[in-house]
Amino acid sequence: MLPDVGEGIVECEVVEWRVQEGETIDEDQPVVDVMTDKALVEITAPEAGVVSKLHVAQGEIARVHAPLYAYRPEHAEGEGSEVSGAAEPEPRPVTRSVSSDDSGDAREAEPGRGPYGRIPAAPAVRRLLREHGLSLEAVPGSGKQGRVLKEDVLSYLEKGKLEKGKLEKGKLDQGKASAAGEKVTAAFSTPPVQGEPRVEPLRGVRAVMARRMVEAASTIPHFQYGEEIDVTELLALRERLKPRAEADGVRLTLMPFFMKAMALAVREEPILNARLNDAADEIHYLPSVNVGMAVDSRAGLLVPNVKGVERLSLLGIAAEVARLTEAARSGKVAQEDLREGTISISNIGALGGTYAAPIINAPELAIVAIGKTQWLPRFDAEDRVVKRAIMTVTWAGDHRVIDGGTIARFCNAWKGYLEAPETMLLNLS
Repeated sequence: MLPDVGEGIVECEVVEWRVQEGETIDEDQPVVDVMTDKALVEITAPEAGVVSKLHVAQGEIARVHAPLYAYRPEHAEGEGSEVSGAAEPEPRPVTRSVSSDDSGDAREAEPGRGPYGRIPAAPAVRRLLREHGLSLEAVPGSGKQGRVLKEDVLSYLEKGKLEKGKLEKGKLDQGKASAAGEKVTAAFSTPPVQGEPRVEPLRGVRAVMARRMVEAASTIPHFQYGEEIDVTELLALRERLKPRAEADGVRLTLMPFFMKAMALAVREEPILNARLNDAADEIHYLPSVNVGMAVDSRAGLLVPNVKGVERLSLLGIAAEVARLTEAARSGKVAQEDLREGTISISNIGALGGTYAAPIINAPELAIVAIGKTQWLPRFDAEDRVVKRAIMTVTWAGDHRVIDGGTIARFCNAWKGYLEAPETMLLNLS
């Protein structure tokens, strides 16, 4: 039976079956991947046996507490001994041996494949393959045990484009220039082929994002506030600290600085780290600053949060940012990492955006969109034109609680820490 996965979720989409009917399964072996409103969940076998029936087809919706698949336990005998498979915790590594010859000698799994004879690949990679009509076997894997990585798929596609381009060039060289010109003209003059639109159901993370954004935009009066921040000194500091961070195995981006400065600014304007109760008649000031970060994953927009930013070092925050980003992009972010966020950051600048008007991630009271950093001319204290690294930010606040003056003071405090990052040392506990 599909178990209750929490968060009030009543149904899941079956993304991929790892087994087929009649296949033998081991205890804790991955059986099926299902997509909830929040993330991808891997369901494993509760015990060894033989799969007798898959109740829900791939791409269809499975209901909580309804049959998902049936199997005959390894110790069962005769008919009528089938049971329904239920979800188990994350699988632990299992080694499975198969017969190598008539004498029954065991051998390891086929080289280049996982412990269950499958080519390892993340769900996001499998989805990318489906989008381009490729089979998993066609792409050579460069990862451990032949795991196919996203880079392998992109490299394979790029190689295919180059070969196709060479082939088309050779065909054009063989023809006459006039004939080639006529073909090109005809190609541009031919009207496009009319067809039916491709229909894709709105499910999983995208469905819950649609509901939450409509609810937030229609029930919360948004107040927008924009500012420019000079991050020249911050960029220089990060460059000095990067080698030390890399020595500890941590990739240091600007995000940990944004988060730490935000936690310090909350001390001056704690209402930015509060929330309204359901009746909207009480303000609850939260004891911990849990900064969420919007991640553009293939499953949709996810906002995991780094908990207790006020207590973490920059290295600690950087490690959490890396962990949560990888988990969100692979669709396997844990449910607890998505809960209890208090204030959010949307880094649109990573994709090249300069400005945005973000929608609040309810029940939080504020969110900031960070634009890309640009080197622009500015006047210094002596009225000389100098080159400075300028980053635009746009805040959205819940106008039921936060007014313009409050968000301006908070942004000024946050901006002060980012423009003079050494001042953060004075306030670290």
